[in-house]
Amino acid sequence: MTSTHAFWLAGRQATGEDTFDVTSPWDGRLVGKVSVPTDAQVEEAVAAAHAVRDEFAATPAHVRAAALDHVSKRLAERTEEIARLISAENGKPMKWARGEVGRAVSVFRFAAEEARRFNGGEAQRLDTDLGGQGRLAFTRRFPKGVVLGIAPFNFPLNLCAHKVAPAIAAGAPIILKPAPATPLSGLIIGDLLAETELPAGSWSILPVANDRMPALVRDERLPVISFTGSEKVGYAIMDSVPRKHCTLELGGNGAAVVLADWASDEDLDRAANRIATFSNYQGGQSCISVQRVIADASVYDRLLPRIVAAVEAQVTGDPSDDATDVGPLVSEDAAQRVEAWVQEAVEAGARLLTGGKRDGASYAPTVLAEVPADVTISCEEVFGPVLTVQKVEGEAEAFAAVNDSKYGLQAGVFTHDLQTAFSAHRALEVGGVVIGDVPSYRADQMPYGGVKQSGVGREGVRFAMEDYTYERVMVLTGISL
Repeated sequence: MTSTHAFWLAGRQATGEDTFDVTSPWDGRLVGKVSVPTDAQVEEAVAAAHAVRDEFAATPAHVRAAALDHVSKRLAERTEEIARLISAENGKPMKWARGEVGRAVSVFRFAAEEARRFNGGEAQRLDTDLGGQGRLAFTRRFPKGVVLGIAPFNFPLNLCAHKVAPAIAAGAPIILKPAPATPLSGLIIGDLLAETELPAGSWSILPVANDRMPALVRDERLPVISFTGSEKVGYAIMDSVPRKHCTLELGGNGAAVVLADWASDEDLDRAANRIATFSNYQGGQSCISVQRVIADASVYDRLLPRIVAAVEAQVTGDPSDDATDVGPLVSEDAAQRVEAWVQEAVEAGARLLTGGKRDGASYAPTVLAEVPADVTISCEEVFGPVLTVQKVEGEAEAFAAVNDSKYGLQAGVFTHDLQTAFSAHRALEVGGVVIGDVPSYRADQMPYGGVKQSGVGREGVRFAMEDYTYERVMVLTGISL
């Protein structure tokens, strides 16, 4: 019999009156039952976080850093166990699940480091003008208040870590809502935080249903919202609370540009393999997976068959098998949506070069060419193992094709030319440009986020901490400099 997983309410385990099942998208088996907090328990968590906010902001840096170091260490110790849990509830192949745990280990380690050095204060002399003579400004950052962190299903551990770790490092209480499809990985963070000495109320992990979120989003005691998910939901949140601070990490349709100078057989093999791997890793369910390949005409005919062969070499199947590269999508509904978008593109004239088949929640890695610009798969985020390949003439046309999108998260540019790299950095309307690789690279300490419809604000530990805090200046009078 499967036991019921408790949630974490103000630092302690609790159970509600109802439960829901978490099932594997691969074979439908029951992975676990999760207890659902009642409205009264949610209120208790919010009230506790609001009440402890001043105490937590004043908690010594070494206390917060020690807690974060502890979580990092314990995640590393339990890597295999947690990776299997991620794979079971999410359908992520084990090789990627282990990588996700490793990233979460780093996120908490980075946060511990930042907790020790963040907000040391900055002095600014004011006697640069006569009226400021004898005065000195001293600036520090203070938490804006309780953070409501809303995490998605595709990285059920690491994106929860990106909500929780920066908040704790900055001294901001956090209420985390993991995705309903994948709450178990987020609850593991609670298991580890409970082993620390953080103040009661400084963190809660509440697996509440999406339809209960509007009340939490509107609660004035939660002035900061950090959301990762769909464009539709993210902007609905922002529109509903225009006076709150919202960080939104939303969708993308990541482009990989292959330019004329990336022309040797070795170059093209590398580009094809990287593109194939990162259009299909996580089942394509990553905001920065490769969705569009934009290839210069001079390399297009040699690159395209290499991409198709590399995609066909991806091993699909049981995510618990170490040999598997591509597992199922999160649900059969998600796979059916991808299937419909591919069918629409083919009916509009796109060439299907490989893939295009669905089996339950699994969708075969797919390559499309000559895709009309106005079909859904050209305009929206597919969030599945599908890529399109487009031919262009020259650098300017390639960069224009990248920018011809409502999204702007990250782009990859395969070039050896340093001047072209800087041109891409200037020209591309995205939050990050990766030179010599696909757009799917993310280091967890770097600023990460997008422009246009890809969101506002930045994740990455220190950058999230800045989002969660504000500057407060103190002016000292009668100072001799």
